[in-house]
Amino acid sequence: MTILKKKMIIGASIGNCVHVAGILGFLKLAEEKDFVTRFLGTAVSLEQLIERIHEHNPDIIALSYRLTPEVLENLLQLLKIEINKNNWLEKTFIFGGTPPTAEVAQNSGIFKAIFNGTEPVDSIMAFLDGKIVRKTKGETPPEKLLDRIIYKNPQPLIRHHFGQPTVEATIAGAKEIALSETIDVLSIGPDQNAQESFFRPEEMKKNQDGAGGVPLRKPEDLSAIYKATRCGNYPLVRCYSGTRDLLQWAEMSLETINIAWGAVPLFWYNQLDGRSNRTLEDSITENQQTMRWYGEKNIPLEVNESHHWSLRDAPDSIAVASAFLAAYNAKKAGVKQYVAQYMFNTPPKISPAMDLAKMLAKIELIESLHDNNFTSIRQVRTGLASMSPDPHIAKGQLAASTFYQLALEPKIVHVVGFCEGDHAAKPEDIIESVKIVQGVIKNHFIGALQLISDKRIQKRKEQLIADAHRILDAIKTIAPKNIDDPWVAPLVLSKVVKIGLLDAPHLCGNPGAAGKIFTQMIDGACQTVDLQTAKLISEKERIAQIIS
Repeated sequence: MTILKKKMIIGASIGNCVHVAGILGFLKLAEEKDFVTRFLGTAVSLEQLIERIHEHNPDIIALSYRLTPEVLENLLQLLKIEINKNNWLEKTFIFGGTPPTAEVAQNSGIFKAIFNGTEPVDSIMAFLDGKIVRKTKGETPPEKLLDRIIYKNPQPLIRHHFGQPTVEATIAGAKEIALSETIDVLSIGPDQNAQESFFRPEEMKKNQDGAGGVPLRKPEDLSAIYKATRCGNYPLVRCYSGTRDLLQWAEMSLETINIAWGAVPLFWYNQLDGRSNRTLEDSITENQQTMRWYGEKNIPLEVNESHHWSLRDAPDSIAVASAFLAAYNAKKAGVKQYVAQYMFNTPPKISPAMDLAKMLAKIELIESLHDNNFTSIRQVRTGLASMSPDPHIAKGQLAASTFYQLALEPKIVHVVGFCEGDHAAKPEDIIESVKIVQGVIKNHFIGALQLISDKRIQKRKEQLIADAHRILDAIKTIAPKNIDDPWVAPLVLSKVVKIGLLDAPHLCGNPGAAGKIFTQMIDGACQTVDLQTAKLISEKERIAQIIS
């Protein structure tokens, strides 16, 4: 049996440089890629370096220098002489330092890869995988979601939404964002007029053009935005679904922007949230038809459902149950790759521990559906409603929330701009927000804390799973006997909302819902309480009251 020899990397801070964080971080990443590594130390002289290269005969020599560029220039001139003298031209020399020292390294002609500290970690991982470290030309990243995830692994994809009050500004901004190479997925956010009435322009409210997003008015608008992103790192592009005519929106998005994945709700975009005039039962039926279309086209799908309940202060148990129902409906519709969005900080007062418990409960239920034909992709994001209008505070909130989100080991991080509490994100806001998140991700990959093993988190997770099962079992109880699968029957699902098995305080007075539930934040979790006594009501008690 042939045993393959592992490649060796030696690393050192050379000259009089004693900074080691960068070189040690690189060697740690290399170890994860199954390289043998040797750290030679700090302030390694040129003579010591030459001696160690002879001793170890490494495949790659990684050098770091973060001090005076002029001193480095002299060092590299001497190193180049030694490389030629020892016939080491076949060896791979790489460099890491500050932008000024990286420029000196570039001019030396010695190094096959140079990192100045501003690159995303995936550039380093790409180098270790033997790929070309792409700058502005050359290799184009994959244009399918799963391929892009594999391409960037182990780093998560970065997504951000974008839409300016004019199409022209959105086109220009999309190009600027693509050229910055900061994000992997650009989500186009249409204004409400477009979302509700794109295919019914006579119904648009002209005085609301540009409110909440870009005023898309014809398919060519989407095509132009997509064309503007075909530069830089060629981000994947997707678009928010319409709140009516969802199937037509899906077909148009595939034709114009090669949509990376779709997103539709199960219970929403109707009279419940006022985003269309569809009835609850009609909207569920149409939403399911759109899910089937995505399944038939083998396009990944997100059912942005669960957080809509939490945004309306529904108890965590309902959020967990609805997360399962959304994934279950997608699977039954034939969807194979399911993008499961886990929105943190919703409601805003939820504690990090209870937030993680809620997300872990959702994950366990959703991933229980996995089989050869259905898998989910974890996507995390910060809750928009939690962001302070003060940009300095919001930056801290964005970083803190991302820190907890990474405990779920997501494949996609949906960044919410720190500015969203004050104004819709402009290109410069998006780029800055993503760089904040990239800093958190960079630290996470140095060595993550095991947050989810906390006993409080695990206890709350198990309680939420049990409560979600109670809700799901109750749905079967109220279904007519001639319904084969109550969890996907529009008649049953609409009844579930009308009688209050799924309910939220913000739905009070809504003709399509019960709107009778009352919740409070207790021990950092959103829980059901009695309106008169303010005492906690268990999910078992709440369901019993409704069924009786």
